[in-house]
Amino acid sequence: MIRICFVCQGNICRSTMALYVFKDLIRKEGLEKDFLIDSRGVRADVGCDIHSGTKKMLDLHNIPYDKHSATQLQKSDYDKFDYFIGMDNYNVLSMKKLFNTDKKIYKLLDFTKNKKEIDDPWYTHNFNITYEEIDKGCRALLEYIRCKDK
Repeated sequence: MIRICFVCQGNICRSTMALYVFKDLIRKEGLEKDFLIDSRGVRADVGCDIHSGTKKMLDLHNIPYDKHSATQLQKSDYDKFDYFIGMDNYNVLSMKKLFNTDKKIYKLLDFTKNKKEIDDPWYTHNFNITYEEIDKGCRALLEYIRCKDK
């Protein structure tokens, strides 16, 4: 089983969007039994639900989601996952500091040709661009995992 944790700042926008986009991809591929997918925030808005802008994008693309409760990333999470996928440099740096290693830590768009940060829609208010980048990143991550396992 491949265990992936998507990570952003508050665990209500980007990481939850990536969580449900990736879950939808693997569901459509019939790979649900091969993956455990979750999300966290480096400074989570603990207990908060998914941001309404994220819900709107998931609804627009017919991607199912569950009731969510924002969770903060903990040092104890390190042994629970094979991949920690951050959305920006701050997320990656925070994970490296927390875990005291750079192993298993990636930035989502590093799996694409356009290796950049995914801006936080909490500040930009542009959930469309966030969705497009997360969708590309999730597709590229799945392809990376498939190629790696061959």
